[in-house]
Amino acid sequence: MVPHPNRLKFGGKAPQAGSPPPLWRNRDFVLLESGLLLSSVGTSLTTIAYPLLTLSVTGSAAKAGLVTFARLIPFGALSLVAGLAADRSSRKRLMIGADVVRVAAMAVFAVLLLAGDVPFWSILVVGLVEGIGSTFFVAADSGALRSVVPAPQLPAAAGAREARRSVVRLGGPALGGALYGVSRVIPFAANAFSYLFSTVALLLMRTPFEERRERDPAPLREQLAEGFRYMWDHGFLRTTAFVYGAGNLLTTGLFLLIVLIAEGEGLTPARIGVLTAAVGVGTLAGSLASPLFRKLLSVRTILLLELWTWIATWAFVIWPHAYVLALWALLFGIAAPVTDSVVVGYRLAMTPDRLVGRVESVRTTISLVASPLGPLAAGWLLQSTSARTTVAVFAAGGLALALWGTLSPSLRAAPALHEIGTR
Repeated sequence: MVPHPNRLKFGGKAPQAGSPPPLWRNRDFVLLESGLLLSSVGTSLTTIAYPLLTLSVTGSAAKAGLVTFARLIPFGALSLVAGLAADRSSRKRLMIGADVVRVAAMAVFAVLLLAGDVPFWSILVVGLVEGIGSTFFVAADSGALRSVVPAPQLPAAAGAREARRSVVRLGGPALGGALYGVSRVIPFAANAFSYLFSTVALLLMRTPFEERRERDPAPLREQLAEGFRYMWDHGFLRTTAFVYGAGNLLTTGLFLLIVLIAEGEGLTPARIGVLTAAVGVGTLAGSLASPLFRKLLSVRTILLLELWTWIATWAFVIWPHAYVLALWALLFGIAAPVTDSVVVGYRLAMTPDRLVGRVESVRTTISLVASPLGPLAAGWLLQSTSARTTVAVFAAGGLALALWGTLSPSLRAAPALHEIGTR
């Protein structure tokens, strides 16, 4: 019998008989996610504190945007390098080193704030340093998750991560604003503590974060290219990287359109806030329900679930109101974590341990290259045409992605969830 093309063995490990214990009894997974939960809460506190602080120091919205840009640019500029570092060195040491750098940056900055006013350049520098640390941490984190979670449980682990992110997205920024109102020092001090907690959690973990490696004598450029070639040669990885990467372009544009269209319709800031929270509410609901979806639906149906929510954007073309677009955001929020739990789980399971960092960094780069184009296109189209025409352009793009995914042989040939551990 010819084996299924996706049924590859994981790093030479033979599948073990019996079901693995539930994730909540997996000590190292709980430690890893506990550290990530607190550190992501800390990061979300400063997401709103950075621009508020910059505005209070400079009075410039442009400079506030520059600080946000400085925090995010390392992900696009350094992801490939960080992925290579994660595959060549100890992932655990790399993650701990990244946390230590972020602890130091946040702690020093909090002390400077306590001492008095800070210059704009110091806000820019600390944001950039935090972004660099986060880029290297994230590059190693995918391999860490793959190491501590058995292959059949990777979709469930990815779903649990989406639930964690949803909770943080819903409550973190609001809490950060409240704490900043008490004292501008608190969000940054709390972020330093959160990274310290993450460091301690990593130190307590026992499972190695990578398999035993042989030194690769190939030039660095060739090692970087190997990650891209592996992704390109495997249809599932290639298709999901580009389909969902292009989807990021559409979603970032539509999220901005919800705000702009609602403001144009005269909605109050409070109501606009409720509309923009729709995706967060949906994401939390979808994350919590993802185990049920994975139990009831086929793999292919789950992979297409997110893509076919784009059909709902056509409702705005028929009845152009911001609330209609927010309803799409709610549906998308429910479907996205369900689809992502399978895509992320399969992607990690299908990639050899020695290439996880590089393959993930290639996917991250593809996603980040596409995402900023969405808001740019949305703003330009809305200014040049009408809201209905603008959303129609994005809806047509979403329909094209849904058809691409539906007709893709790679997504159609994805194995059943219970087969993932036999590859």
